[in-house]
Amino acid sequence: MKLRHIPCLLAATLTFLALSANAQTRVWRCGNEYTNDAVSAQKRNCKPIEGGNVTVVQTPRYSGGSSTSTASAARSPAGSPRVEDTLQRQRDGEARTVLESELRKAEARQAELLKEYNNGEPEKQGSESRNYQKYLDRVAEMKAQVERNESDIAGIRRELQRLPPTSN
Repeated sequence: MKLRHIPCLLAATLTFLALSANAQTRVWRCGNEYTNDAVSAQKRNCKPIEGGNVTVVQTPRYSGGSSTSTASAARSPAGSPRVEDTLQRQRDGEARTVLESELRKAEARQAELLKEYNNGEPEKQGSESRNYQKYLDRVAEMKAQVERNESDIAGIRRELQRLPPTSN
């Protein structure tokens, strides 16, 4: 009686193996592209992907339209209100004023930081004469502040350069 179930079990096992083999086809990577076509992959010298799952998401393709219309669509989303030139110039002027003010503040802060930093040798404070590591930590923090502030100044200057020139 036990022998009657062996052929059924064997058939079920073989069916399972066949289905799992079909589901697990080999995948190759060809640059930024993936394929499961072995002939194409060999022609293009693609590298096989081992282990893990590959999920590929196709981006939608836009049809029609000229390059100028796609460039303007990239600047402003469809359906966004059109701003008049005078209002845009006013906004750009306000942005420039704010950025120039921020630049002056950052440059003043940089001058203070550099004076306090004293080329990497600031004056020692009370407890730092006994604990040299505390002094070194403070100097490192001051150096980091100087570098961050320099980065901020460079960023503000880049933003100012991106604004259209003022018309006088």
